[in-house]
Amino acid sequence: MAITFEDFNFNRQILNAIADAGYTEPTPVQQKAMPPILNGQDVMGIAQTGTGKTAAYVLPIVMRLKYAQGDHARALIIAPTRELAMQIEENVKQYAKYTDLRVVSVYGGLGPKTQIELINKGVDIIVATPGRFMDIYLAGHIVTKTLQVLVLDEADKMMDMGFMPQINRILEVVPVKRQNLLFSATMSDKIQELSGNFLEFPTVIEVSPQATPAETVIQKLYHVPNMKTKINLLRELLKDESDITKLMVFCKTRTVAEDVYKFLLRKYGEGQVRVLHANKGQNTRINSMNAFKNDEVKILVATDVASRGIDVSDVSHVINFDVPVVFEDYVHRIGRTGRALQSGVAITFCNPTEEYYVGKIQKLIKQTIPVEPMPPEVFIEETPYEERQDQNREIDLQKRKEDPDFKGAFHEKKTMNQRKKFDAEKAKRTGAGGPPKKGKPKNFKKKH
Repeated sequence: MAITFEDFNFNRQILNAIADAGYTEPTPVQQKAMPPILNGQDVMGIAQTGTGKTAAYVLPIVMRLKYAQGDHARALIIAPTRELAMQIEENVKQYAKYTDLRVVSVYGGLGPKTQIELINKGVDIIVATPGRFMDIYLAGHIVTKTLQVLVLDEADKMMDMGFMPQINRILEVVPVKRQNLLFSATMSDKIQELSGNFLEFPTVIEVSPQATPAETVIQKLYHVPNMKTKINLLRELLKDESDITKLMVFCKTRTVAEDVYKFLLRKYGEGQVRVLHANKGQNTRINSMNAFKNDEVKILVATDVASRGIDVSDVSHVINFDVPVVFEDYVHRIGRTGRALQSGVAITFCNPTEEYYVGKIQKLIKQTIPVEPMPPEVFIEETPYEERQDQNREIDLQKRKEDPDFKGAFHEKKTMNQRKKFDAEKAKRTGAGGPPKKGKPKNFKKKH
């Protein structure tokens, strides 16, 4: 018999909010995580993005806190990025809409003044990025002694971003007696070490094999020689738009993101496409995200800053214009589609230097990404000299990384050039190898 949300004994307010959100049955992570969380146990959840894990811990927290009480927070949720913090705050508000629980999110990029004012009015749940939480705590505006639940969400990303010192400081200032919940997409040695310091006899929940894309995502790989051909392939794939209802295009750098955005802007116009990267101001980023979520625009071009923390349930396609260098980010990027049991398509463009990273990604996800033939309509551009040199240099570096004794073409060329330079300087110093010098030799004696 199928499990329903009624089986978790949620109160009527929460069940009504769940119904309003359009959820009919709990996802696997919710089925496994909610009973022990409701029981007050520490939980460690290994679950990729898009599996419904935010609801898996927020719903039990709302159930536990029930209503507004006192001035100080009773639950603290720590997230790696402001985008994710904003998203979690939105989820909390959605699930707690029929209660009077107060939620405040605190993150960098904006001045802390408004955030402090909201906290001072009274708060039940704080959602925070590690740095901003410590800033406001040290300024004396957050009281931690009332905390009952502490959540670390996307702990692996926090490790990657170097937040470990802040997390350790947060663990020092929160009460010893509390419920701890840790969620991560991967189970690395660092995560195990953190869970050992942080969790008391946790219930470990693993929803799918570590770092595997959702089964509902169809993956495709195209081998593309250079940047211009990538643009030509993108143009071709977007010709038949009937099945693309909502598209995210991921780029490695903000320069590439801007170039792709400008190309799509010429094709679709301002009303259909937005770009999201770290150089954009906070308000621009929020507006772009909201426009995409609310179906005001069809395409969002983004760097990895946005690959986590955007909870959009109906992304039909993800295109990796560049292969991510951080292998785990592949899972998070393509996790934007195929969410909550819906199907999606993830397409990756791979140039010769990126084949190395694709190999690493396939090892991580324990899957081979099917290679698609290049559509005959796509014009394959010749790789410009500069780009080809950059590619060769990068391939040399990769080979050297795998084999420290490897001496690449660039290494030999460099060594030869250095040798020529050395020989030239030596000849200059000794006078050898050059044209005969004019004038009298140094030791010339006049014969009489």
